[in-house]
Amino acid sequence: MVLFFKKELLPALIISCASPVHAAVGDADAAALRGRLTPVGAERAGNAAATIPAWTGAVTPADPAGTETPVLVIDHANYRQYIDRLPEGAAALFARFADYRMRVFPTHRTAVAPAWVYENIRRNATRAHAAPEGIRYGVAGAAGGIPFPIPANGTEIVWNHLLAFWGAAREAHLETYVASGDGSIQLSAAYHEITDFPYYDPHATPDDVGAYYFKTRRLQDAPAGRAGQAYIAWQPLDIARDRYIAWRYLPGEHRVRKAPSLSYDTPDPDASGYESLDDYYLFFGGPDRYDFKLLGKREMYVPYNNDRLNRAPPREILGSQHANQERVRYELHRVWVVEGTLAPGQHHVAPRRRLYIDEDSWLAVYTEAWDEDGKLWKFGQGTMTLLPDIPAVIIGGQFVYDLLQGGYCYDFSFGGANGYYRAGALHKADMFEANALAARALK
Repeated sequence: MVLFFKKELLPALIISCASPVHAAVGDADAAALRGRLTPVGAERAGNAAATIPAWTGAVTPADPAGTETPVLVIDHANYRQYIDRLPEGAAALFARFADYRMRVFPTHRTAVAPAWVYENIRRNATRAHAAPEGIRYGVAGAAGGIPFPIPANGTEIVWNHLLAFWGAAREAHLETYVASGDGSIQLSAAYHEITDFPYYDPHATPDDVGAYYFKTRRLQDAPAGRAGQAYIAWQPLDIARDRYIAWRYLPGEHRVRKAPSLSYDTPDPDASGYESLDDYYLFFGGPDRYDFKLLGKREMYVPYNNDRLNRAPPREILGSQHANQERVRYELHRVWVVEGTLAPGQHHVAPRRRLYIDEDSWLAVYTEAWDEDGKLWKFGQGTMTLLPDIPAVIIGGQFVYDLLQGGYCYDFSFGGANGYYRAGALHKADMFEANALAARALK
């Protein structure tokens, strides 16, 4: 597997090696966001082979009529020819399953954002910096856009992923499925979710953005044995200063309890062990347990513009051993590659993990995790999809494979019979308080 560094990354890499705490870039560097770089910091130009087009900023769904055909099909027989454009996890699936395929379509750079987000990103470029405790613990001086459009190190790129734009708020009905590898496929959870991103309050400034960038409330309605379970979780911008907050309601107890364990590598009870809680969005929560290093930037085949997949019934997407690859669309895009190894004094069930982060949306498209014996264990992939009404590209449903035991889960699906995903305005703050959770769960 070849990793390469682009010439324009070298100054940032030198800074990264010189100091783990990065200050904002100067006005001269930030001016690139109006020229060579897009407003979010991606390369505006296409690639030399013209297989990646230039970014235009137009809100244009990819192939709305469904008439495009694949420019390439990668399978068990030929995947080694394309190994430099594949993550290790995908190579493992090609090697294991003779029927595993990737259908690669023409590339469409559909990731866009509102003008006010672009303006905030431009401002963040010259004001955002690490929290006083260090970049592993948090970000300061930023609001309303990714903080580091011209990143200096791997942890800044991870924070860009964590603070990527999904809109200010959403309401959704989502489902999780588990395919255990023995041919069975089960609905393991269905739930209503209300989520706010206070960091993306259009009126927020770095001085008043608040301590928490993400707040969510979730109420489960299936399967029957777990209906009524609920939780609230808040994620802080500075992990060293402000504690992760969570409350949980279990119907049998008829009370709300604090749940500090709903974080990091705690197994997700809805995913039958295939996901930890920090596998949500492929990587979620605090990056403080890892030292993330920037490995480079690559052109890779990634799941992108999967609008049809995310509207399809999950049963059409799920295969007994792996996803129905006839429903997944792949394209060639540029991604940042960052790798995390355990920070001194920290512990995690996955002591090494790698993220592949889309340059246009700053969201992870792939993730890999190794176990304590150094074996490649998990492989996750998002299904990037455009939501024109926001506008934004989001991750959509995600697949997480267990490469050691077999099987996988499909999480964050909103294509089921009761599924929906609606972006909107921020909710009232008390909706994410413990008392509101109890009142809603008891209805």
